[in-house]
Amino acid sequence: MPFDLVVSIINFRTGDLTLECVRSVLDDMAGINGLVVVVDNLSGDGSAEQIEAWIAAQPEGTPVRLVRSATNSGFSGGHNQGIAAAEAAFYLVLNSDAVLRPGFLGAIMAAARTEARVGLFAPVIEYDDGGVQDSCFRFPGPLSEFIRAARSSVVTRLFKHREVSLGPDPVPVDIEWASFACILLRGEMIREIGPMDEGYFLYFEDVEYCLRARRAGWGIRQVRGARAVHFRGGSGPVKSLSSQRARLPRYYYSSRTRFLYQAHGQAGLLAANLLWYLGRAIKHLTRLGGKRIRPMAQAEGIDIWTNAMRPLGPRFAPGETE
Repeated sequence: MPFDLVVSIINFRTGDLTLECVRSVLDDMAGINGLVVVVDNLSGDGSAEQIEAWIAAQPEGTPVRLVRSATNSGFSGGHNQGIAAAEAAFYLVLNSDAVLRPGFLGAIMAAARTEARVGLFAPVIEYDDGGVQDSCFRFPGPLSEFIRAARSSVVTRLFKHREVSLGPDPVPVDIEWASFACILLRGEMIREIGPMDEGYFLYFEDVEYCLRARRAGWGIRQVRGARAVHFRGGSGPVKSLSSQRARLPRYYYSSRTRFLYQAHGQAGLLAANLLWYLGRAIKHLTRLGGKRIRPMAQAEGIDIWTNAMRPLGPRFAPGETE
């Protein structure tokens, strides 16, 4: 019999975090016909065995299952395996470095059952101190790349309607995509539009999936009564590298290129890159007034051209060759 809810969690060398995440889900699942699927993405550090032993030690019938991926299949590949593990009316995609606040599942499932053509339900995502994270956004495109590179209040005001971030309290009609650190997906929608695009290793796969869903006529809604905590940086390096202005992984830029091409075509991708340069040029003009310029990520001016001539080309995932 199909489940009401399947929760998909990827483990990649985050054994303790993953188990904390699983426990938060089980604590909130009372009265729901649900299953937690942990997909180990070939961690190779003993964390899969740690999780397997924890599951074996639970009372009989505890609804947790471990799936061992044959490869490090990335975010899309891992969650596709979790979703494929069992049929369900709804699927909660959840980061291993996140936990659910009490009452989360009741609130988000209640909302999902009342809106048939909404396919994606985003919660409020908090920091562990209770502060609200930005987790709902507009789609990236040429103008948002101009805004991001220019870092100018004047530019941002002029093109505010295309700024990606919607802030911690988004206007519902402005939400175009939401973070897949924690999101509920309708099973009917998944069966209609297909699984996540495994051409992405990490980053932008959630943006593309929301774009595909919206093009197919599915809506997205934020459920204010459902809250989760996301301990950022527990399962991915880009936030940390960005804060240090270090060079970002090549797979980040291949994902960026893939999305800009899928959303805006080859011309849109080219426009986004050229407007990025224009934005940086504007920012550098502020040096004439003696202002210090905060640098972008190392080598970003080169790296934004990753896969530009073959936008659906290799993912550049760790350990993969072209």
